[in-house]
Amino acid sequence: MTTTTTHLDIAQVAQRSGVPASTLRFYEEKGLIGSTGRRGLRRLFDPGVLERLALIAVGRAAGFSLDEIALMFAPEGKPRIDRQMLASKADELDRTIRKLGAMRDGLRHAAACPAPSHMECPTFRRILRAAASGAIKAQGKKGKRPGVPS
Repeated sequence: MTTTTTHLDIAQVAQRSGVPASTLRFYEEKGLIGSTGRRGLRRLFDPGVLERLALIAVGRAAGFSLDEIALMFAPEGKPRIDRQMLASKADELDRTIRKLGAMRDGLRHAAACPAPSHMECPTFRRILRAAASGAIKAQGKKGKRPGVPS
């Protein structure tokens, strides 16, 4: 009978979570996860790190920054999720969905518009006016495009 270890090494965590070892090391540097020791040169983690990584993944998918996600954990590592922060993010996602839905509809119209050119299409012209007024901004991650406000 073989005994199983209570800790996972970094390769096991990477394999089970789908998070690359380099990202695990980065998360550890940021204080999002913590290793419990080492086996040789490999970091060891408590199996609970997998749930924590799942929470981080959900937060990232919802658009939270790593700093915002860090606030969702109490000092001892237990989840401490601010419901108002979740509601605010949901409101932000609703605004983004509405904006993207309007853009999608405009693009679909422009693709099927019977006007001889897009520049003669009233709907496409409205999209251009909205872009010129600043109502339409390029989508992108904050901090990824120097010189371009987000």
